[in-house]
Amino acid sequence: MSKFMFLWNTGRRLHFSFLLFCLCLSAVLALGGVTTSSQAAGASSSPSTTVNQGGKSKSPIATPAAPLSLTKNVQKTVLENGLTVLTKEVHSSPVVSVQVWYKIGSRNEAPGVNGIAHQLEHMMFKGTKSRPIQFGRLFSALGSDSNAFTSYDQTAYFGTAERNKLRALLELEADRMQNSLINSEQLGSEKRVVISELQGYENSPSYRLNRAVKRAAFPNHPYGLTVGGTKADVEKFTPEQVLSYYRHYYSPNNATLVIVGDFDTKLTMTAVKEIFTKVPNQQVVSSKQSAVSTQQLALNNSKSQTQNPIVLREAGSAALLQAVYPLPNLKHPDVPAIDVMDYILAEGRSSRLYQALVESGLVSDVGGGSANLIAGGWYQLSATAAPGKKLSEIDRVLQGALANFSKKGVTAEELKRAKAQLRSDLIMSNRDITSQAQQLGNDQTTANDYHYTDRYLAGIQKVTVADVQRVAQTYLKQTKRTVGYFEPTQQVSKTPAGAKNAAQTSESFNLGAPVAPEEVAKYLPSVDAATTSTKQSLPVELKLANNLKVLLLPDSSTPTVTLSGYIQAGSEFDASSKAGIAGMTADNLMNGTKSKNALAIAQTLADRGAELSFSANREGVAISGNALTGDLPTLIEVFSQVTQNASFPTKELEISRQQALNTLKFDLDNPSKLARRTFQETIYPKNHPFHVFSTEATLKSISRADVMQFYKQHYRPDTTVLTLVGNFDVNKTRSLLEKQLGTWKTTGTAPTIKYPQVDLPTKVVQLNPVIPGKTQSITYIGYKGIDRQDPRFYAASILNEIVGGNTLSSRLGTEIRDRQGLTYGIYSYFQAGKYAGPFLISMQTSPEDTNRAISSTIALLDQIRDRGLNPGEVEAAKSSINSSYAVSLASLDTLASQILMNEVYGLNPEEMRDFINKIQAVTPDQVNQAAKELLHPDNLVVVSAGPPLSASRPSNQVAQP
Repeated sequence: MSKFMFLWNTGRRLHFSFLLFCLCLSAVLALGGVTTSSQAAGASSSPSTTVNQGGKSKSPIATPAAPLSLTKNVQKTVLENGLTVLTKEVHSSPVVSVQVWYKIGSRNEAPGVNGIAHQLEHMMFKGTKSRPIQFGRLFSALGSDSNAFTSYDQTAYFGTAERNKLRALLELEADRMQNSLINSEQLGSEKRVVISELQGYENSPSYRLNRAVKRAAFPNHPYGLTVGGTKADVEKFTPEQVLSYYRHYYSPNNATLVIVGDFDTKLTMTAVKEIFTKVPNQQVVSSKQSAVSTQQLALNNSKSQTQNPIVLREAGSAALLQAVYPLPNLKHPDVPAIDVMDYILAEGRSSRLYQALVESGLVSDVGGGSANLIAGGWYQLSATAAPGKKLSEIDRVLQGALANFSKKGVTAEELKRAKAQLRSDLIMSNRDITSQAQQLGNDQTTANDYHYTDRYLAGIQKVTVADVQRVAQTYLKQTKRTVGYFEPTQQVSKTPAGAKNAAQTSESFNLGAPVAPEEVAKYLPSVDAATTSTKQSLPVELKLANNLKVLLLPDSSTPTVTLSGYIQAGSEFDASSKAGIAGMTADNLMNGTKSKNALAIAQTLADRGAELSFSANREGVAISGNALTGDLPTLIEVFSQVTQNASFPTKELEISRQQALNTLKFDLDNPSKLARRTFQETIYPKNHPFHVFSTEATLKSISRADVMQFYKQHYRPDTTVLTLVGNFDVNKTRSLLEKQLGTWKTTGTAPTIKYPQVDLPTKVVQLNPVIPGKTQSITYIGYKGIDRQDPRFYAASILNEIVGGNTLSSRLGTEIRDRQGLTYGIYSYFQAGKYAGPFLISMQTSPEDTNRAISSTIALLDQIRDRGLNPGEVEAAKSSINSSYAVSLASLDTLASQILMNEVYGLNPEEMRDFINKIQAVTPDQVNQAAKELLHPDNLVVVSAGPPLSASRPSNQVAQP
């Protein structure tokens, strides 16, 4: 995703094993930057609502579509050294994705070395013998959206960049396949980073419960181990151990290279052979161990190791339940039927478990998902208890619903709906080239067949009602399950408070020298000359008689349509006594209209495999929708119904209130959420809209009449902007929109709100809100920033890219993460919206490292403000931003959001094309002037939430729990 924009579109549900649980080294790479979003002042005061729900529509269900192939035009080549190469030309955008997938994951580990595959993934960014430099800096210089992850069965590295960077990406991947640096110094610092990452997961009760359940379910199999490993094992890793794994598994004949995008296959394969054929094979571990593991998982778990619930009684916010049922491996013929079963059981509002548990008020949410991996798999169900409900009662109802499902089976209507949802989800999840490459890489490494998903889709269409009942009876037996309860022993305080000036920072130390751009350029592979780029198309603007504005951009690259929208009805309009009302209104839009109840609305969408969601942010309500091309009329019809005729039924409103109360509990028990909340409340005065957050009292005070009034007052066509991007006819779509939305009436003028002046803090103010049971601190550092119309925006974008826009290449990342090893991730961004959001620096640290990390960060800000940045840094940042921007627009979701937010912020339609030129025109003097005006190291709010802070330890000491 672009670092200049908040991701409005929610992700679709995926059933690929590599996404079920994976640890990304550089997950924070795309989080920095100058964001432009309706959430410009911070976290929403209410939970988001995503509607992907099932049920029956009065309109006919679409007839089965023609067989779908996701592997059309894919070519497979195996080089002499055994490297498998998959290529797929996609010429919809001038970008390419290069990925390398290795058959090594936590499945290849044992107790004592748990987490070594993940540790090795981190080391692969630390440089090579010929390029002894952080690879994140090289990827940043190329403008590549690069990342990596470790999962149960594989480790993958991927980068998406402009097409002329293809050869450079290939050279970097070939280099680290054989020449990575793994020594004591590099390993020592990166072990601290990994431990910080793992300790961050420990902050989550759900993670801790999942770990306990998996260990009990698979006690003699690597799938019972955590992917990231344990702190105890990571601390003991030696360079020799990590190097041994590297030499055994990082070998051409154990890898798959995937290339998808805008390239010529013949020319590209010539380059691939030239670059990779000379990479020698290492000794790959025999696959016999995997065969043993498969047998163990299948046989040892035919009956659960324990019939009694595993109970964790620890500090937390809400009671949780998780249940795991063993499943066969991904090649088993039952897999398609299992996934259909899952969609009927746990996907959306019409699902069996939603009706049994959520609609009854027992839980605030319930979910499920299947993992089908190389050596076996599992089906997992999870639920969050509603306030005051007992897990034993929830479990009783859950078991009853599953028993009834197995006994009575499913209807033909449910079967059709699940198939439509699955097919739509697969299409939607393969719209961008990065996702297409990931699908190919995952299928080749786990199934040894890149056609796997095509066969899976064909298998889905063959599933019968009898098949679903059979797999439920086979795999959902109570005797096979392992169940866990999380029972919180200490509730979070209703009113969070922080201790001012707690653990103030006052250390003396020397900052490391920044990495010179010339040093990066020295190791950067040569880049092909840029070819003539296609001029970005601009949307067609449609303005209805009621002043609703729609921006239409046809794109025939996929058989889909993306809806992105905005309504000026965000939490900025929340009164302090009714904080949360904007969120409750948005959350309940889909819960019924004058002519349809919630279930009928949900069924209408689910029968088409379509999605529509509303989420209240600070400056507006985000609208997100997706549908296959032929189902656009259904999507627009539902949108029209709920925005004009929502009825807000009392029962659904009360369920929503309980969900909001549970979300509030989670937020107050989440260091990141609590830190951000405290940060906002400290920066902005009480009369400022960005200061207000919901509380238990305000959520309970909101009546149905309040919601109806808010809806009537703020949901208006003249404050609504929609963007449609995808495969549609402009004239037909224009007629559709005028018919469905042209009748949306409004009276009077739209509500407005006045934003008061916000001053900088007069000094550094430090707060430490303490949450029981946490191991890692989340710190926010900053103050009020700029809005999107600020003339310094483009200079600020470049400044931020250098300061902390990219964790692996920025000044902050180089100093705090790489040199000192104090954090898993640190990044900065200006949240520039309609109004001035904050400038933020965020990081995760152990409590012993927090003060040192804060001091180093403040010192670095002071250094940049006073000494400035050199022209080389500025030019490198400009190049990275512009390349990343071009890559981001290859995503239809990002493209739709960019078009939308440019309109919301009052920018010229030409901004889509002009952005790159405006960045390029910024001079080093302008960036340094922005640093003087926008960096305020002496006027900061610093909030560290989590455990109590303690005295700093020596920088070379490994983190302690």
